[in-house]
Amino acid sequence: MMGDKENPKKPIVNNNKKKKKKKRGGAKRKMNLEQTVAYKAVSEWVFLDQSNGCNNSLSFGDAFLDDFGVQWYQPKEKLVFEFHSHTTCSDGFLSPTKLVERAHQNGVKVLALTDHDTMSGIPEAMEAARRFGMKIIPGVEISTIFYSRGHAEPVHILAYYSSCGPKESAALEKFLGDIREGRFLRAKNICSKLNKLKLPVKWETVAKIAGKGVAPGRLHIARAMLEAGHVENLKQAFSRYLHDDGPAYSTGSEPVAEETVRFIRETGGVSVLAHPWALKKPSLIISRLKDAGLHGLEAYRSDGKLSVYSDLADANDLLKLGGSDYHGRGGQHESDLGSTSVPVLVVHEFLKIARPIWCSAIQDILKDYIKNPSESNLQNIMKFAKTKSSKTISSSITNDLINQCLLSWLSKEETENADFENIKLELSQVARGELE
Repeated sequence: MMGDKENPKKPIVNNNKKKKKKKRGGAKRKMNLEQTVAYKAVSEWVFLDQSNGCNNSLSFGDAFLDDFGVQWYQPKEKLVFEFHSHTTCSDGFLSPTKLVERAHQNGVKVLALTDHDTMSGIPEAMEAARRFGMKIIPGVEISTIFYSRGHAEPVHILAYYSSCGPKESAALEKFLGDIREGRFLRAKNICSKLNKLKLPVKWETVAKIAGKGVAPGRLHIARAMLEAGHVENLKQAFSRYLHDDGPAYSTGSEPVAEETVRFIRETGGVSVLAHPWALKKPSLIISRLKDAGLHGLEAYRSDGKLSVYSDLADANDLLKLGGSDYHGRGGQHESDLGSTSVPVLVVHEFLKIARPIWCSAIQDILKDYIKNPSESNLQNIMKFAKTKSSKTISSSITNDLINQCLLSWLSKEETENADFENIKLELSQVARGELE
């Protein structure tokens, strides 16, 4: 009887609860072996300068066994990625420098700058990122049109390039330049339609809001409408007038979606379908773009993974990615930089596809320089480089500069192969030939 009375007094239940709470809290930071392999591979790419610059390998985590004998790992540093963002170079509210500063404040380690139809903000973003040890993925969100049996709808495709930038950069710039010219005509047509709807918006106001040399987008027009008092907020401008097929909507000179996907591949990029949840016929579009060579689609948002698009990605054997689509407009409805939780396993899968593509593109860019070792071609190689070069660079230090760039662009394993050895040899021959 005494034993029965004493048992309830023992705080066994409370101790178990405390232990469970500790285990549950710690589990958020533990990784299994598969996650650790992914984390290590991704970390080596993120901190490429450090891993290439020293003989000692980076430390990625402490291993330990749990109560069941399963090995887990504790990551040394949290990796935050942002794969979709905009600046004042298109329709964002922050300059590339301010965008990078905000991303750094939010703990972002890798930032993809994906302005609409332009890569003009990349050099400034690269320069700003150097101060914080951040990595920039040069990107662009390309406006396209998808056609199918009388049906046409706008489709945006994200292109991600290596740190060296796209190959055939002049062709890509012309391709994007043509789209931007169409954006000017489109914006003027939208203003004309708004005027007919008794909602006058001055073109000069739209151009001023967009900024010098920036191709106006719908967001710039929405800001002009808000300024003129035609709407209560930007969301209302889109929901009532500027949405796809809205009374003031207009298209520009956007290229065909499938052709754009093929062109991204030709220029050494990875193509990802942006915000598929905004499409009317996502299944059809995804299937057709997959046939054209699409690499992936956005399936992650700040509010989590969207199962329907994750399933579509799996069904079409496509990569899954995602980002905040940050513009910096503020307000409670906008997702902040780094707020989209993209798992390290997903980033690892992305890099397994992207890095061979980028490595091949860098090889082609260097081969083009070897064929025509002009100062302009060298500056083209160096435009996104961490090592800054003067405009009157001496050919005698060309190899040193390019080798420094390669250390920040590629791993030792990627450059220690027959193709790259031949490229390095030919670069040396070019330098000697110019010095003689």
